Amino acid sequence: MKKILIVDDEERMVELIALYLKPYNYEIIKCFSGNEAVEIIKKEHIHLVLLDVMMPDLDGWETIRLIREWLQVPIIMLTARNEKLDIVKGLKLGADDYITKPFDEEILLARIEAVLRRSQQETDIEFGIEGLVIEKKRHYISYNNQPIILTPKEFEMIYLLIKFPRRVFNREQLIEIIWGMESETEGRTIDSHVRNIREKFRKAGFPIEQYFKTVWGLGYKWEDI
Repeated sequence: MKKILIVDDEERMVELIALYLKPYNYEIIKCFSGNEAVEIIKKEHIHLVLLDVMMPDLDGWETIRLIREWLQVPIIMLTARNEKLDIVKGLKLGADDYITKPFDEEILLARIEAVLRRSQQETDIEFGIEGLVIEKKRHYISYNNQPIILTPKEFEMIYLLIKFPRRVFNREQLIEIIWGMESETEGRTIDSHVRNIREKFRKAGFPIEQYFKTVWGLGYKWEDI
């Protein structure tokens, strides 16, 4: 069952959208602020976000920016404003679609289905180890259905190592591949990322020490047991 996160500071609107979607076999998660939405994104495997723009404290623009730091989840922006610049801004920030209020129930459902369909087509799911799921397009990793929340750079690093098992990458190579040739990132940043990755995998119950190896004096590798 697909999980849809509805984010709007107007409780009546959230309840109305949830009522629309209830007959269509979606699991609905409701929240009423951008900050709450970001925290939910970090903990739950969300398939699509319906995000209002005009919210107090943390508006939709800032919320989508923070969400995109963690996950490439499909996002449909909801707003009463129909300004061209607002639509362009939302799309540039990473929104997948844009609906203005008030909206027709059938149009909302059609947009949701279209965005989910595109997302499914783009999803790159890889099962490297039993229980470990990696979705490259969404920058998503889970173990036994428990999300492992990584920053974008942490994800790129572990994905690279898993993609090329038994190959040793030294710190300079990792910096060049992940941060770019012109980056001023230092080797200790790599070590810090490695510590964070290992700790997050441990918390999820994954036996990271069996796979993510330090090759002393050389670098790091993923051991495909």
